[in-house]
Amino acid sequence: MMSNLRPALVLLSLFVALTGLAYPLSVTGIAQIAMPRTANGSLVERNGKVIGSELIGQNFADAKFFHARPSATSAADPADSNKTIDAPYNASNSSGSNLGPTAQKLVDRVKGDIDSLRADGVQGSVPADGVTTSASGLDPHISPENALSQVSRVAKARGMEKQKIQKLVLESIEGRSLGVFGEPRVNVLALNLALEAKEP
Repeated sequence: MMSNLRPALVLLSLFVALTGLAYPLSVTGIAQIAMPRTANGSLVERNGKVIGSELIGQNFADAKFFHARPSATSAADPADSNKTIDAPYNASNSSGSNLGPTAQKLVDRVKGDIDSLRADGVQGSVPADGVTTSASGLDPHISPENALSQVSRVAKARGMEKQKIQKLVLESIEGRSLGVFGEPRVNVLALNLALEAKEP
């Protein structure tokens, strides 16, 4: 028995040291040297204070800002820990809603979002990402079409010319990764920061 147990414990200890300590520490060290900003979460600072990350969306509700796509993240219900409540852009609980296309809750939410967008002045077809959530619930990007559909609301709320804001949106469009992967997109936090910097 002991002759079988000893090699098993030695191998277990060896692999714990290699895969649990040496490998993670070496990857972390290489990342800190090669790309420290990315390795530390792509944090965005303003006036010396961290205000967000380029990788995690935020819930912008004010009409003066561009809004992210809807988020389906949740949090524990303070009244009953066995239940959850909607908590948009809860970075500690990344998730989708898992609601099917026939779920009444999903249908009601999408209809409500469409009504809100129409009230904000969105004409024509509503961009899909204006009413659908991402799988993580924390997508920091929206489509250029979604951003452009919000220009009228933002211009009105800020008392700025629509053309200036539209130009800012067009300048904020990020292309496909390596020219082929993904779709053109706009980082909502970066766009809102650029908007704040442009406001007289």
